[in-house]
Amino acid sequence: MTRARRLNDNPHFVIYSDAFLDVLGPDPGYETVANVNAHEGPVYVRGENALYFTTVPVTTNIPAFGDKNVAIGRLDVASGEVSTFVNETNMANGMTVDREGGLLICEQGTLETDARISRMNLKTKKAETVVDHWFGLPFNSPNDIVEKSDGTIWFTDPAYGSLQGFRPKPLIGDFVYRYDPADDSLTVVVDTFRKPNGLCFSPDESILYVNDSGAIEGPNTYYVDLPHHIRAFDVADNSHLVNERLFAVVTPIIPDGLKVDSQGRVYSSSGTGVQVFDATGRILGEILAGGVANFCFGGIGNNMLFMMCDTAINIATLAATGV
Repeated sequence: MTRARRLNDNPHFVIYSDAFLDVLGPDPGYETVANVNAHEGPVYVRGENALYFTTVPVTTNIPAFGDKNVAIGRLDVASGEVSTFVNETNMANGMTVDREGGLLICEQGTLETDARISRMNLKTKKAETVVDHWFGLPFNSPNDIVEKSDGTIWFTDPAYGSLQGFRPKPLIGDFVYRYDPADDSLTVVVDTFRKPNGLCFSPDESILYVNDSGAIEGPNTYYVDLPHHIRAFDVADNSHLVNERLFAVVTPIIPDGLKVDSQGRVYSSSGTGVQVFDATGRILGEILAGGVANFCFGGIGNNMLFMMCDTAINIATLAATGV
């Protein structure tokens, strides 16, 4: 790796390549919304200028939800006001906005409730099941999700729920799925990962990036010899994946959230913040924000990077824009 340097001694941005300056622009911004329980699933809703996100699981006494619960929070971007949008969920994790304005949610489930992919109406807050099984077998604990332009839904399903004690022992593998609502079909598209986690498409949707966070097997564990990398696949016939290859290894800790910008650069969370790679897998720089679980682009100009740091939301304003 080339020697790191700072942008005008700015403590938030680490430059490994001059190409990272195209991401940052001449005067990148950085701010923190403090004292926020914000862990996963960030999605920006342009019509509201608002960010929705899921919280770190908290202890609860709600019988229907076991001993842990996750809420959905909302950040009003203009005012900085944070509120609770939904108090109780079925251990919601990754989320994305579908092309009709609904919120697609990875519900991890509990010991008492099944995991599923659901769609929530943001006006009524009512959720309906999109898909909740594979050949009658329950999902493990769906983690992250993305919708392709053809309306198909792609998501990861690692067995972290069982490892963390809030889901039963898995009955299926740690797979990546493609769900097609047109014919209600669910297909396994990747079965080679230890713990598939974040995923995203390249801007032209010809490549799917998926990270493997298998180096963490449960709370307070880290195995350096297990996967902590991003793999890339070519998308064939809009339906299956070919030409699997290593894209980049992420350190410290693991990759989790994964996004691309409008120029095809790949952004991955890490133990220090968000790392940025060019389309060949070469690291360009880092945005330091402490441990980041997940993040997303948003803002009126789609150039604000909202980073979920468990106890705060850190926001970097860049020259780069999201897809």
